Amino acid sequence: MSAIQRIALLLTIIGALNWGLIGFFQFDLVAAIFGGQDSGISRIIYGLVGIAGLINLGLLFKPSQEVQRTHEREREPQLTT
Repeated sequence: MSAIQRIALLLTIIGALNWGLIGFFQFDLVAAIFGGQDSGISRIIYGLVGIAGLINLGLLFKPSQEVQRTHEREREPQLTT
């Protein structure tokens, strides 16, 4: 998994947690931290979370064997000569 995919996954998890808080407690953590839903920084964060979701959409269609092989290759030590 590339660094961009890891960052996208982290942002997607943050977005999911925020939506969970909204759904269960009617509390928007991003808006509370950054000054409301209409503040510029909140809108940037919402946008980044949306883009991260689109990036992670590619993982949904990637064959699971390919994901496993990619993960194993990243863990193998690199031999240099």
